[in-house]
Amino acid sequence: MKHPQLVEHPDTTKRPLRLVSLTLVAGLTLSACGFGGSGSDETGEGGTVTLDLLVPTYSDGTKGLWDDVIAGFEAENEGITVNLEVQSWDNINDVVRTKVQSGQAPDILNIDAFAGFVEDDLLYSADEVLSEETVADFQESFVENASMDGKQYGLPLIASARTMFYNQDLFDEAGIDAPPTTWDELAEAATQISELGGGTYGYGLPLGAEETQAEAGIWFFGGGGGYGDAETLTLDSPENIEASQFVQELATSGATQPDAGATDRTPLIDVFIQGNIGMIVGLPPTIGQIAEKNPDLNYGTAPIATKDGSPVTLGVADHLMAFENDGDKQEAIGAFLDYFYSADVYVPWVDAEGFLPVTQSGSEALADKETIAPFLDLLPAAQFYPSTNPQWSTAQGAMQQLYGQVAQGSDPAEVLGEIQARVDS
Repeated sequence: MKHPQLVEHPDTTKRPLRLVSLTLVAGLTLSACGFGGSGSDETGEGGTVTLDLLVPTYSDGTKGLWDDVIAGFEAENEGITVNLEVQSWDNINDVVRTKVQSGQAPDILNIDAFAGFVEDDLLYSADEVLSEETVADFQESFVENASMDGKQYGLPLIASARTMFYNQDLFDEAGIDAPPTTWDELAEAATQISELGGGTYGYGLPLGAEETQAEAGIWFFGGGGGYGDAETLTLDSPENIEASQFVQELATSGATQPDAGATDRTPLIDVFIQGNIGMIVGLPPTIGQIAEKNPDLNYGTAPIATKDGSPVTLGVADHLMAFENDGDKQEAIGAFLDYFYSADVYVPWVDAEGFLPVTQSGSEALADKETIAPFLDLLPAAQFYPSTNPQWSTAQGAMQQLYGQVAQGSDPAEVLGEIQARVDS
């Protein structure tokens, strides 16, 4: 099996989380929202309100799914226009930073971290833009993760957990009886598979800029470390350094693909799907991608290997958030968000993207879906990013920029120390 060139390209599948059920909100029409044909001086031509929606790419279908949502909403709300902008996960943090600093923040943003915007008093709270029915439909655990000082600002959008995917044919060829449960077992299995040759690699290690914080976090959590909490971020803990030393040994021993420090997750998962990688940590959408791209792949899923074999996974929740920009757009924002979170709009959207719903109604509707059941089972052992810490966005950016150096031979303690210094400053 010849290994195709690993080409960096925009994220087309993402992490990533949580479910919502929402009672259909009736009457989200122009009259109900006060957007008849009049409108104020703050609105656009003809009395219309224009909302700017900025979202990341989760899949090849992300833009089309949002286009469908917007078309349905605009058909019911003739006085409101929604402008959609789609960015890759590689670019969106920089795009958002530039827009906010120049006073051009989007009206609605889909991203993971929101705490810094709350600290700067830039966001509406959930109860200022959502109906009571919509707020009540969010799963409680996701509401807690979307709140600061007891008030909800993040609007849970999708949830994801991670699990290990393995190639059963490569396991059989390498003489591996069962998926590894500990780091030592994983290193041994990955080495055996890499020794098969022919462009085959034991473990897929994506430490490129796309989502370094996710892959690294899996190793941190698996070694008893982590990123910290809502009050304090700790990147250079002894546990994280030890985990990073193991990651370095894995990457430099030939047990992973070449240049792990510059490899993004999306193209690497494609290599796994093509049958050239023995093990890789994947997301709920990975199952759908396998079915689409290589349905004959003989694969299985298993809990992620940890230092001592104790179960752990990374849980990720992405959010929508509404900015308090100049102009009277609050009601229009609320109308769009209530429309989106209505069960007949949100459930097909989250199902098509292949993630876990964050609403009660969504989880009930998708509870029997086989492609997400393995991930729902892992959520009790999930650990999450400290996304309510205002410094988390700084930590995430520093991880994406610097952590890949660990796989390239740099001293893990020095790399994590530099990341910690950026957070502390």
